[in-house]
Amino acid sequence: MVRNLATMIIVAATIGIAAAAQAPQPSRPAQPSQPAAASTRQAQPARQAAYAPPRLADGHPDLNGIWQALNEANYDIEAHNARPALALRAGPYGPVPATPVIALGAVGSVPPGLGVVEGGELPYRPEALAQRKKNLENWLTSDPEIKCYLPGVPRATYMPYPFQILQSQSALAIVYEYAGAVRNLYLKDPGPAPVDSWMGQSVAHWEKDTLVVDVNNLGDATWFDRAGNFHSDAMHVTERYTRTSPDVIAYEATITDAKTFTRPWKMSMALYRRQEKNAQLLDFKCVEFVEELIYGQWRKQPLAR
Repeated sequence: MVRNLATMIIVAATIGIAAAAQAPQPSRPAQPSQPAAASTRQAQPARQAAYAPPRLADGHPDLNGIWQALNEANYDIEAHNARPALALRAGPYGPVPATPVIALGAVGSVPPGLGVVEGGELPYRPEALAQRKKNLENWLTSDPEIKCYLPGVPRATYMPYPFQILQSQSALAIVYEYAGAVRNLYLKDPGPAPVDSWMGQSVAHWEKDTLVVDVNNLGDATWFDRAGNFHSDAMHVTERYTRTSPDVIAYEATITDAKTFTRPWKMSMALYRRQEKNAQLLDFKCVEFVEELIYGQWRKQPLAR
């Protein structure tokens, strides 16, 4: 009886609320319309002040710290879907992992990525696009990363390893965890580099609060990613580092390479400060890890492959 009574009370209250909502409301006096400009001003959010980064004694923003990109660009700088592996072969219902990587399972698969290339696809010349396809088909034997060769610029920035920017009033350097790679960023142009090198020659200057780095003499041995995107020995890279918050650097790299691409193009991404209290670069000198791959066949008694 008590339960039924409680139910009746709840139902009656609900009906009363619904009836009140449907009852005609008293008319309100019309409000004078506001000018369109005033309405627009009210709809706009308040503009936030530009971030004011900490600075060194010379007035330039302080970029010191350990930073890392958090994206899938090292797999493929273009937007891409997930796929079973980078090295594929034809299967009965579509591509399947190639024999050398099939045992890796999900570890050898490729995660999807939104891409970091502005404007979509890379503007390859037709003959260069054919070479990119060939690079991907031969990824296992062609990607410089597999043999622990130095990654070059800009790839070193977005590999899945941290790097450290070391900055003073008189010197700038970037140290990478991967393979112990190092870049000296000259603040005064030393003139043409004597030879091409894996990491090229970097000359830096400031444009207001943005560090701009011109990178030349990179050679043609490095790739942009594991998907076979590549460049020629004519590539020129212009990097831009801008602090946008206490723990973020906005990074841009403009690529100019008339031998490979029909026009200059740009990639952009965020670099995040590592937050661990004991953040530091550790040793990942992978040369010794690929000795069996490169030299194993020269053993007196080679191991099975």
